[in-house]
Amino acid sequence: MEYRDYYQILGVERSAGQDEIKRAYRKLARKYHPDVSKEGDAEDRFKEVSEAYEVLKDPEKRAAYDQLGSNWNSGQDFNPPPNWDQGFEFHGGGYTEADPEAFSDFFESLFGRGGFHRGGFQQGGRQFHAQGENTYARIAIDIEDSYRGSKRQITLKHSELGADGRPVVKERTLNVTIPKGVTEGQQIRLAGQGQPGMGQGKAGDLFLEIHFNPHARFSVEGKTVYLDLPVAPWEAALGDKVRVHTPDGPVNLTLPANSKSGSKLRLKGRGLPAKEPGDLYVVVDIVTPPATNDAEKAAYRQFRDAFKFDPRGDAGGV
Repeated sequence: MEYRDYYQILGVERSAGQDEIKRAYRKLARKYHPDVSKEGDAEDRFKEVSEAYEVLKDPEKRAAYDQLGSNWNSGQDFNPPPNWDQGFEFHGGGYTEADPEAFSDFFESLFGRGGFHRGGFQQGGRQFHAQGENTYARIAIDIEDSYRGSKRQITLKHSELGADGRPVVKERTLNVTIPKGVTEGQQIRLAGQGQPGMGQGKAGDLFLEIHFNPHARFSVEGKTVYLDLPVAPWEAALGDKVRVHTPDGPVNLTLPANSKSGSKLRLKGRGLPAKEPGDLYVVVDIVTPPATNDAEKAAYRQFRDAFKFDPRGDAGGV
């Protein structure tokens, strides 16, 4: 996926104010509008210009985009950093003339398909009462938080236009209850914590999308949890009782004899809690101890001589 330099597309500096960005967009939109332009690539350029304006005209999107830094060049291979927008609160901002469904993969990777949409309006100097827009943010929690539920204090960033027309990032802190059994991608609704309403309209809601922090040994798919269990070769060959530390506490597990690396042992109902809880699968990972001295090397030679075992068999043999 190619990086898009939205400032370069509109022909403005990164320090440009909102009025300058609007003027640049209007000039280019008139130039490349498919209904009037005779340029061969007018339609593609119009979509490109409209997408750039969709981001730079909106304080939240622009401030988030600026967080990626200025070290990228247009056309350069790009993948968004993990959780690049975590804790950033998006309000949206309406659409340009372009069809949001036609926006690029680059835009979609940052803001989702079509981004977010802002509501509310004023007409003829008369203010209408309208409910505030819902807002959205992503937060990361530990897997253990889903097993037990927890209370977290989170800080969300949002942006407002400053006097110079540039977005200014501000923060607010909220106390959040993480419900037991929450899953990856699930949204927690905080009523009345979204955008303030217009006039006497009620405030919108804030939706927090849950993501799990990466863990060295646990991974989650839906309600199912996978746990990588390191075992010694003799434990795998002879079988043993081992103590396994799960996200919900330690359990004693019987490891069958002749277990292979990658084999799965199911612990029913030990996955994420729910009315029908998920399962936990212990994935066997055979770890070979290093031979660091003469005695250990001799033990490996005895081990080798005791078995007539070719791990490769005829596969790839010459």
